[in-house]
Amino acid sequence: MCLASIVRSFQLQIDLWWLLLSCIQQFINMSELVRRQDMPPPGGYKAVNYKRIPARTFFNGWTMIGGYLTMTAVAGYLYYLTYKKVHHDEIEDRSALFAIRPLLLAERDREYLKQLARNREEERKLMENVDGWKVGTWYGEPIYKLNTDDTLIEPTIQDYYVHAKYREMARRMHMEKIS
Repeated sequence: MCLASIVRSFQLQIDLWWLLLSCIQQFINMSELVRRQDMPPPGGYKAVNYKRIPARTFFNGWTMIGGYLTMTAVAGYLYYLTYKKVHHDEIEDRSALFAIRPLLLAERDREYLKQLARNREEERKLMENVDGWKVGTWYGEPIYKLNTDDTLIEPTIQDYYVHAKYREMARRMHMEKIS
């Protein structure tokens, strides 16, 4: 180490001590000062505005009631003008439904009987190799003994869809989410 660096480090230490002493001296002088409380300015602060400022009114109450009654009267008149047309259309739709309903029911019943015939034919094809099997019976024994041959026995929905895919029966029974 050279002498210049030793002197420089010694001078730095002296400067730090002087800085520390001056800070302590200022602290001591500050503690001797008289404390002064923070007060409002002379004459006081400005008043705080806390009053309600009402919204600007465009219409008073009577004008609003008059406008409501006017709009109601106009709407009632327009309803009266269109009511006759709407009522006439409803009667026409209802009459058309009454006229076509028997045809729709007949078509539904016809398709139902055709499906029953398809089911019997499928049963005949499936059981043709079984000895003693007669279509519509249980090994030749009638299932419904008190009915005549021309009586329609409505099958359960499972019997109706016996030769269809399970998905079709579930869709018809609204069980799509279950299956």
